[in-house]
Amino acid sequence: MKKTFTLVVLAIVILLGPAAASASTWNIDPEHSSIQFKVSHLGLVDVKGIFRKYQGTVTLDEKDIAKSLVNVTIEAASVDTGVEKRDEHLRTDDFFDAAKHPTITFVSKKVTPAGKGKLKVSGDLTICGVTKAVVLDVTGPTKELKDPWGNIRRGVSATTTINRTEFGLTYNKILDNGVLVIGNKVTISLEAELIKAKDS
Repeated sequence: MKKTFTLVVLAIVILLGPAAASASTWNIDPEHSSIQFKVSHLGLVDVKGIFRKYQGTVTLDEKDIAKSLVNVTIEAASVDTGVEKRDEHLRTDDFFDAAKHPTITFVSKKVTPAGKGKLKVSGDLTICGVTKAVVLDVTGPTKELKDPWGNIRRGVSATTTINRTEFGLTYNKILDNGVLVIGNKVTISLEAELIKAKDS
């Protein structure tokens, strides 16, 4: 009986082994990555900002890209536009309300090919406790590369555009000519180096 059970387990491992081996886990390297955004000011120029603290993982299925997963968590209070007074305002309940909603998250729901070296990653973006579906236009991931310290790395870039008011970020002022002081359209971009997890 014990021998039969062992043979069954072995058969399952053999059958599932190739599928399991095709998926690997990759962690975003925050020292060589960036999460940026830009939004119009007075209809004249785009003001840009970044988030300093975040973490994320990608589960990459080489044989079936549709089974790949992306999960990113950003600390809202780490927003940095280069102007401390403005950053302090962005952390208040006029904008990110970082005390009440400390994290911004993205969780993928669907990954589809979109041409050579391109992907569409659909998922749920949550800001200020409000979750909306968004689509990331992704370039990559690149081919694997071993860095000088023995880590296996890949690169990926992604962009999306959202309407901030849909997430409850409605604070604004209107000039006499009807122009918004702060644009409602926000472009978000990610440049990430991924490090392959040791157990992948």
